[in-house]
Amino acid sequence: MEGMLLPIIVGIIGIAIGFFIAKTIEKSKGKKLLNSTRKEAAAILKEAKLDAESIKKEKILQAKEKFIELKSEHEKVILSREKKISDVEKRIRDRESQVASEVDKNKKLNKALAQKEDDFNHKLNFLEKKEEELEKMHKRHVDMLEQISGLSADEAKKELISSLKDEAKTEAMAFIQTSVEEAKLTAEQEARKVVLGTIQRVGVEQAVENCVSVFNLESDDVKGRIIGREGRNIRAIEAATGVEIIVDDTPDAIILSCFDPIRREIARLSLHKLVTDGRIHPARIEEVVGKTEKQINQEIIEVGKRTVIDLGIHGLHPELIKAVGRMKYRSSYGQNLLQHSREVANLCGIMAAEMGLNSKVAKRAGLLHDIGKVPDAESELPHALLGMQWAEKYGEKPDVCNAIGAHHDEIEMKSLISPIVQVCDAISGARPGARRQVLDSYIQRLKDLEDIAFGFTGVQKAYAIQAGRELRVMVESTKVNDTKASELSFSISQKIQNDMTYPGQVKVTVIRETRAVNVAK
Repeated sequence: MEGMLLPIIVGIIGIAIGFFIAKTIEKSKGKKLLNSTRKEAAAILKEAKLDAESIKKEKILQAKEKFIELKSEHEKVILSREKKISDVEKRIRDRESQVASEVDKNKKLNKALAQKEDDFNHKLNFLEKKEEELEKMHKRHVDMLEQISGLSADEAKKELISSLKDEAKTEAMAFIQTSVEEAKLTAEQEARKVVLGTIQRVGVEQAVENCVSVFNLESDDVKGRIIGREGRNIRAIEAATGVEIIVDDTPDAIILSCFDPIRREIARLSLHKLVTDGRIHPARIEEVVGKTEKQINQEIIEVGKRTVIDLGIHGLHPELIKAVGRMKYRSSYGQNLLQHSREVANLCGIMAAEMGLNSKVAKRAGLLHDIGKVPDAESELPHALLGMQWAEKYGEKPDVCNAIGAHHDEIEMKSLISPIVQVCDAISGARPGARRQVLDSYIQRLKDLEDIAFGFTGVQKAYAIQAGRELRVMVESTKVNDTKASELSFSISQKIQNDMTYPGQVKVTVIRETRAVNVAK
């Protein structure tokens, strides 16, 4: 409709314009221009009609094209819907066919089920009749047995159960006993194989430590220089090292006597340096002994490092390495502690490998199991617990700590490494000639003597010498005067007499020395 109204409106507007122009021209120019104006108006009107017709045709054509386009789209939509409807109808027909097939199957199954149900009911009735007959027969048999045996059914049942229980218990106990004996035999055989195989693979020489060292001299003339004027040099060496120096008629040799191997080694090395250098006097002696102590401490660290490297142990704390090095100068029942610990470590590693356990952890625990025997300061704790505390302090694993603390049964064993360390410790100590009980008790007695002296105020150093027959005590001159020195000597002797058991007598010597030192610049 819009396409048809537009040309008409345009035409009307054109006519109105032409009419208005004609009237205007007519009024302004008069009658002369009337004819020309009418012609122009007619031409404009004709042109407007032509434009209106052209526009009308164009709009009608556009409207037809739009209609055809819409019709085509509408037909596509209708075709798509018809296709979908056809697919749905097809699926519905298939579903109906499937449902009909399932219904037929269900009918057949219901029929078969009904037939089976009838058969089952028939068999059930038959079994019920048989069960009733069996119950009657059983009752008759029970009545007959009761009459024959003179016992009721419950009494007979109890008696039968009791006899069966006794028989089962007897057989079970016999089986258990046999199994336990076989298990013990097998376990003992396997344990012997592991232990013997381990011992055969480790052979370590055992060096029995003693309490004296012989220092060889080039000539007897050196003895006089070591003794010094009025014996001051030998007293200075003994005071600085805590080692008793025995100068006797033995040619070209003097004897160093001390229960502590570290002190004895310091004295030996210091004497060697002094004799080699030739300058032997108290000041030089103190200087050399101080340097030698530092040298021995450094050697202890090197020994510890070499030991852990040889055993393939990594990540050990420096303090534990130092403790391992100190084992070289300690003995346990006369057995060198470092050699003992190395042997135990090797035995533990081999035994753990044979049993499928971690051999590195076992080696570590075996090496460290006796570190409690080399403390910097004396402790009342057993060496196993003290060693465990050290291991925990320096970051060792719980298995290693437990093995150290439990190898003498002070605490409960919580890992399989612990009994291995205990067994290997016993194997190492049980070797013929490996240990001497007397030496260890002797060393312990000397240590107890020194500890008694350190328990008094003002004591600086204390050395047990003369095989424990003399105790030399060095005191601080600022804290102990001459009168108190005598009192201290008496008090120490009384405490030794009351607290200790020892053969013979113990001489207590308290030494008080005053020094005045100045430096000249």
